[in-house]
Amino acid sequence: MRLRTRVRPDRPADVPVAGDVELPAPARLALTAGWNLAESLGLPLLAYAVGSRLGGQGAGMAAAAVMVWLTATVRKVLTGRVPGLLVISGLVLTLQAVLVLATGSVLLFLLQFPVANLALCIVFARTAPTGRPLVAQLATEVVALRQPSAAPPGLARFFRTVTWLWAGIFAVSAVGLAVLLAAVPAPVFLLLTTVVTVAGVAGGTLLTVLWFIRMLRRCGLRVRFGQA
Repeated sequence: MRLRTRVRPDRPADVPVAGDVELPAPARLALTAGWNLAESLGLPLLAYAVGSRLGGQGAGMAAAAVMVWLTATVRKVLTGRVPGLLVISGLVLTLQAVLVLATGSVLLFLLQFPVANLALCIVFARTAPTGRPLVAQLATEVVALRQPSAAPPGLARFFRTVTWLWAGIFAVSAVGLAVLLAAVPAPVFLLLTTVVTVAGVAGGTLLTVLWFIRMLRRCGLRVRFGQA
């Protein structure tokens, strides 16, 4: 006796379903990400450059912190909310500015780098076990990622775990920079700070993307790009 099975045709690539993970069209995605990065990194860097040229290191750090909170205020007035990346940038820059302005000590100036990484570790770790892990919030704001209405447990677990991953990356960076601060001269420390920061962010981003792809496959999800 032969059993007859009904084979369902594959879903066309352009037909959205509730289980899709949605991203905006590539051009709009680049614009959204670029705008968020400009607000949280580009504008403070510009303010720092102007402030440090006019009044030195302390003035530059203060100008960068003021620029972030000014941008956050404008965002709140215009949209009713402040992006998480902007808040993180504001908190870290404010902490760094306080350390720099507290004294003219070179040690305290250099201490801002491991302390900033420790602060980021705490911020990520605090949200990791909650229902709103920070990586999920940043994915929504920075790249406009839209999760499916009936998201599988694996997707929520992914965001919690990756938030812990970033907390761990910043913790390792903080410890590593603290050790370097005690072991090498200031010029070498500043160079290694850049290397550690870039390596940590690049490595974390790569792991996050690879983990995201693996999670999509395991959960049977796919990424769908919106219309331009």
